[in-house]
Formats: sequence, C-alpha cells, structure tokens
Amino acid sequence: MDRIGVFCSSSNRMDSIYYKEAERLGVWMGVNKKTLVYGGANCGLMETLAKAVHENGGTVFGVIPKILVEHDRVSDYIDIHFHCEDLTDRKVFLESESEVMVVLPGSVGTLDEMFTVMASNTIGIHNKKIILWNINGFWDGLLQFMNGLVEKNVVNKPFDEMLTCVNTFEELIKEL
Repeated sequence: MDRIGVFCSSSNRMDSIYYKEAERLGVWMGVNKKTLVYGGANCGLMETLAKAVHENGGTVFGVIPKILVEHDRVSDYIDIHFHCEDLTDRKVFLESESEVMVVLPGSVGTLDEMFTVMASNTIGIHNKKIILWNINGFWDGLLQFMNGLVEKNVVNKPFDEMLTCVNTFEELIKEL
C-alpha cells in the first residue's frame, strides 16, 4: 500500500512519546517512498509526521480545508495541495485518496474521521483497512467502550473485519 491516510492530533501539548512515534512512522514512510494523505495542518502530530515524510523522500498530500488557509495553519511540508471547503469535504477526500488508514493518538477530529471511515466500511461503501495504533495505551478506553458495544449486540459488522489494533511500531509496519 503506497497511499497511507493518517488521522492524528493537531495538539502541540501531548507527551513526547507520541511525537517520537509519529516521526518514526514518517521516516519509514519517506524512506519507503510512501505517500502520506493527511489533513494538511502545520501543528501537532500532523506536522511532525508530514515533516518526517517530506524530509525522508516520501510525498505529502495535504487535504486542506479553507479554514486552515484563513488562519495560516497550512504545513510547509506538503507536496500536493488539495483544497476543500470544510471538514466534511476533507474526510471524503482523505478516504478516497488513501489505500489504508492509520489512526494515531488524537481527539474529536481524529475520532470523527476514524468512525466515518468505519461507518462507510460497515455499509459496504469500501473495504479499506483501518489500523488503530495504540501508542502507550492511548486508545485503551476507546477499545473498552467498543468491546462494550459488541457485548450489547449493537454492532452489525464485527469491528475486527475493518479495524486492526496494533501496540508497537513493528506491528504497525507489518500491517502496512
């Protein structure tokens, strides 16, 4: 898989382990000539990842909502710019331009993107793999919640048919 969509935080206030792992993924993607497809922001894990991909020979495809341009929040490490109207448009293009999705630590936007792709998968719009990278146990609470949904029998398509959880960089690379 060459076009890897990544959903992750734009926060600059996270624990350093998350930035180190995002950079590690970016270096791997760059060295292996992969294309990062991401939301185009110049902050947080998003910028760390884009910089590492760009500086190590990969291609960075930024899907940039108008508001990022208006607030001067667009990364300088983007090789291919795709401008869109808003976050809804961004999700559509992130999904359509990626062969696989990787979810790093993030907040509401990251969850929104992940669950949108999962919902599309559930009803058969696509069958793209989603890899949840549980760095340092970041997603443990979410995984517990999702297991509760399964136990309550509200899940129509088993999560493990669309979502793979990995805990280490090595596991992530093996899935990619």
